[in-house]
Amino acid sequence: MTSKPVFIGFACAITATILWSGNFVVARGLSEEIAPLTLAFWRWVVAILVLLPFAIKPLLAQKSWLKDNVGYLSIVSLLGVTLFNSLIYYAGQTSSAINLSLIAITFPIFVLLLSKIFLAEVIGWNKLAGIVLVAAGILLLISKGELSVLAELTFVEGDLWMLMASFIFAIYSMLLKQRPAGITVPAFQLASFIVGLVFLLPFFLIELYLIPAKSIESSTVMSILYVGVFASLFAFILWNKAISTIGAVNAGMVYYAMPIFSGMLAIIILDEVVTSLHFYSTLLVFCGILLAVVYNPKKKNV
Repeated sequence: MTSKPVFIGFACAITATILWSGNFVVARGLSEEIAPLTLAFWRWVVAILVLLPFAIKPLLAQKSWLKDNVGYLSIVSLLGVTLFNSLIYYAGQTSSAINLSLIAITFPIFVLLLSKIFLAEVIGWNKLAGIVLVAAGILLLISKGELSVLAELTFVEGDLWMLMASFIFAIYSMLLKQRPAGITVPAFQLASFIVGLVFLLPFFLIELYLIPAKSIESSTVMSILYVGVFASLFAFILWNKAISTIGAVNAGMVYYAMPIFSGMLAIIILDEVVTSLHFYSTLLVFCGILLAVVYNPKKKNV
């Protein structure tokens, strides 16, 4: 039977994944409305402003932690805040939706491999089998049941940015698991958001000089508020909680479901038709996740 903390950890990972799925939908829609670093910059400004009233007091009370762990904080902020989402927004400028869906699911594979190499985590047969089921479900979805589509894929510059983003997010998730004790999650998130925004600022100013900002419409403002509050603040807090509770590998397996959630949101928002293909793909993905992260062969009765 799954314990309550484990259940909470998986619930946090699933909710964060759903919120990030919405981020993909929004980011794709804004690719022609706002420059990628500008979107990333204002996203984190919104997240900081919303979190500030709740986290500034505990952050100041734990400033000794910041001094003792400035190196760790800088690396995590650079990877998770400055680089990860900026690369996604760059990828969305040139990559197709089918390519982004395919490349996004490489993140858990990176986590598994890096965890095996650097953390000596055991990758059992159930996790390997789960990866196969999940990959099959995703391939079924993105190929629309015609696997010959996969052989015709062509990769562009944005695909490489997305692949790099996935690799960076894998490292970020692993580092979160090694976070030094002594700081609360809200204080840590506020500190990482601020440091990440400072790293992003010079690149934002350069982009602003090269690509003058367009007039902002109300729909764009609402989209920025979404990615700033939900896909940034809430999603990152939930993901931190998931990592600390169930680990990077298990949380990474849940992340595999992102294309499924993105598809669901597209159906709701864009009125796309639900077919049996969506059902079979979802079934494969969630069976794979359950096999990889819930089933524990060590508990089998002898």
